[in-house]
Amino acid sequence: MFNQYGSHYMKTSIYILIGWLIFYPTVASAYIGPGLGAGALASVVGILAGFFMLIIGVVWYPIKRVIKYFKGKK
Repeated sequence: MFNQYGSHYMKTSIYILIGWLIFYPTVASAYIGPGLGAGALASVVGILAGFFMLIIGVVWYPIKRVIKYFKGKK
């Protein structure tokens, strides 16, 4: 039915149509109240604080102990 070029254009057109349908903006009709917004913000801050505490616990305290060990050796 199609030659090799027509088939390529048909596939490209279908991919563009699918992409347009997926990413087409629509109205969400959603409301984030102050309670949900504050809870989401608190969750993000808590996750970030936990990540930084993990880095401090895994990296900083062992380095601090090594420095203290070498200072006491003199």
